[in-house]
Amino acid sequence: MTLFWIVVIALLAASTVLLLAAGWRGDRHAAVDRNALNTLFYQQRLKELEQDEALGVIAARQPMVQELQQTLLADIPADATPATPVRPLSRWVLLPGVLVLVLVSLGCYLKTGDLPGLVGWQQVQAEYPALRARLLDAEAKPLSVEELARLGLGMRTALQQDKDSVHDWLILGRIGMVLNNRNTAVQSFQRALQLAPNNEEIKLSYADVLTRSSDPQDNREAQAMLNAMLKQNPDNVRILSLAAFNAFEQQQYQRAIGAWQTMLLLLPAGDTRIAQVKRNIEQAKTAAGLQTSKLSLTITLAPEAEKMLPQGGVMYISVFDGVSPVPVAVKRLPLSHFPLSLTLDDSNAMVADRLLSAQHQVLARVRIIREGSATPQTGDWFGESALTPFDGQQHLTVEINQQQP
Repeated sequence: MTLFWIVVIALLAASTVLLLAAGWRGDRHAAVDRNALNTLFYQQRLKELEQDEALGVIAARQPMVQELQQTLLADIPADATPATPVRPLSRWVLLPGVLVLVLVSLGCYLKTGDLPGLVGWQQVQAEYPALRARLLDAEAKPLSVEELARLGLGMRTALQQDKDSVHDWLILGRIGMVLNNRNTAVQSFQRALQLAPNNEEIKLSYADVLTRSSDPQDNREAQAMLNAMLKQNPDNVRILSLAAFNAFEQQQYQRAIGAWQTMLLLLPAGDTRIAQVKRNIEQAKTAAGLQTSKLSLTITLAPEAEKMLPQGGVMYISVFDGVSPVPVAVKRLPLSHFPLSLTLDDSNAMVADRLLSAQHQVLARVRIIREGSATPQTGDWFGESALTPFDGQQHLTVEINQQQP
């Protein structure tokens, strides 16, 4: 920052010197009147005629001299008086120009030079070592989103000096992912891969970014990378998980189901990821049209309830087994027209270990709740069906006709 201002002051000083020098140079030369110039021209021309005569260029010099004399007499009247010398301007007259030069230069910079941005960048550079240390310390307080953004700016600056730091490129790519900055993430991982083409951690991170992209070409590139990695490490759970997600995003549901089912065989008993993997499998089966167990619901609205629907209300649908107060399946929908028909299946399971397809009896409850209120309140409208045997293809009708006391 100090160097920058030194350069600015030096440039302004040089411009000021040039401006003043031009004025001083003009002051040193006294004004020359027109008669003196004509006399000077006459004498110069006489010398030229003498030289031409000596060289033999002209034969008779006298007629030309007489012609010059007549011209001089015509240019200088007999009653001509010497011109009044022009008083040179004071050098202090240039001071306003100097002030204008300085003010305009500084004003243009403050308007277009993004001085606050420059100051902020300098502050980030000062904070960068501490932010980096916090990021790498597992016991330190996690960085906020704003702090991550400042760390990313500082790291980009540091990488201009050390362009071959694979670890820093990897960190910058992950910061880009957290900040949802695809360009930063992709460019950082690409640079890291150029430096370490066989690093599996970088490959997984890069494939993750490409998988989450909305560009189908990115998704296909990620799929090719993951397939190559699975050939080398077919039992790697992280690769399988990302490959399954990639397949699901490309609507390749059978491939996604296969990858998740392989994960279930590899995960240890009691692993917290098992429930989520099972839920993913059921969602893929539903998307692929492979679900055979479904509960069909038709929801109607009583006339008195229709007159009292809340603005922006939300409809919660819960399916119970008649034994546990915890729902087997749930679904949340905005209010729409009635009657409403829909289906629920294992993809709507509340808990992966309690699937709808495994139930022998079901009860459906529908509740209309005000937007932003997840708990029932007095006056909320609801309705429920009777406890009904379930054979996998059941149809229930629920009328919303009761109010919460």
